[in-house]
Amino acid sequence: MIIFSSSTTDTEKAGAELAKKLKPRDFVALYGDLGVGKTAFVRGAASVLCPDAAVCSPTYAIVNRYGGDVTVYHFDLYRINDEDDLYSTGFFDMIEEDAIFFCEWCEKCPGAIPDNAIKVFISRQGDGRRIEIADTLA
Repeated sequence: MIIFSSSTTDTEKAGAELAKKLKPRDFVALYGDLGVGKTAFVRGAASVLCPDAAVCSPTYAIVNRYGGDVTVYHFDLYRINDEDDLYSTGFFDMIEEDAIFFCEWCEKCPGAIPDNAIKVFISRQGDGRRIEIADTLA
């Protein structure tokens, strides 16, 4: 599925639409350059899954946890150098929980991303964004 976004609001709406299909243990892997809207996409998804969550980028914290009807983990691998660094964060233990996972900068640790991850590629296109969802949800 390909979505064209002309604003942050459009990007959030795309995330919200995907969230309606997610269930516990789903893993959403986000790819894209700095500033393309990965966190906005997660913010939109969280508006459906955890409406009271104040979503912000976990760049320095590595992971944020949001509670709602379902627990949501929001990872940011920007400051992770390799899978050894990722292991020390508890990432591999957390992704075994009955939660929904969003992970930014998945290109940093491709071997850590579950094979069945829903992959979201966000890129700049003109003044907007191109959001491609490799939707493994049937």
